[in-house]
Amino acid sequence: MEAWRGKVALITGASRGIGRAIARTLAEKGLYLALCARSQEALETLRVELAAFGAEVFVCAGDLADPAFPIRFVREAGEYFGRLDVVVNNAGVALAKPLEETTLEEWELQMAVNVRAPFLICREALPYLRRSALATIINISSVVGTKGYVHQGAYTASKHALMGFTKVLARELHPEGIRVHVIAPGGVGTDLIAAMRPDLLGERLITPEEIAEIVWFLLTMRNKNAVIDEVNVRRASNEPWK
Repeated sequence: MEAWRGKVALITGASRGIGRAIARTLAEKGLYLALCARSQEALETLRVELAAFGAEVFVCAGDLADPAFPIRFVREAGEYFGRLDVVVNNAGVALAKPLEETTLEEWELQMAVNVRAPFLICREALPYLRRSALATIINISSVVGTKGYVHQGAYTASKHALMGFTKVLARELHPEGIRVHVIAPGGVGTDLIAAMRPDLLGERLITPEEIAEIVWFLLTMRNKNAVIDEVNVRRASNEPWK
C-alpha cells in the first residue's frame, strides 16, 4: 500500500456508480486522483468527500463523446500533478434498442464514449505512464464484450472493440513494463443496469464497491511475477460459465 501513496490515478466516469467507488477506494489507499464526469457539481461534491481521506483531487467536467475532451482532460491532469501512474477507463454509455431501430447518432455515441475515448486517453497518458515504475491501465469492459445480447447491439459492438483494443495495447506496452488489464463485469448495481436490464433489479447484483476492490487488487499485484490480464466477474445469481 505504501508504494501507491501519493501516486496519481486518472478515472473517467467518476461521479457515480463504479467510477465513484473506485475513486473512494483509491483515495482511502492514499492515491491522488484526476477525475472526470459530465457534471461539475457532482465532481465538486465528490472532491469534498474524498478530501476526508487526505486525497488531492483534480476534477474536469466534460463530455467524452467530444473527441477534444479526453485529450484536454489528460493534458490538464498531467500538468496539474506532473505525473500519471494509473489510468482507469470506466465511463460507458449503453442504450437498449434493437439494431434495426438504432440511429447512426446512437451508434456513434456509444462507440465514441466506450471505445474512442479510452483510445485517446491512453494515447495521451502514455508519456506520463512511461515515467512511472508502477504504470497501469485498467479498462472496464463488460460481459457483453465476449457475447452478443439482443437489444444491445451498439453497446455489445463497442465493448468487443474495447476488449480488442485492450489486448493489442497490452501486447504493445508489455516490453515497456506497462501493465494493461480489463475487467468484464456482468450485472453491477448501477444506473446503467437499471436502464438496460430492469429485469435484474430483484437479483443479487455485483456492487460497484466490489469492482473497486478488484481494481485495487490488480494494483497490489503490480510488482508481482503473476499478471492478470482479464478479470471476468459474474453476479452470484447467475450460473457459472454461462
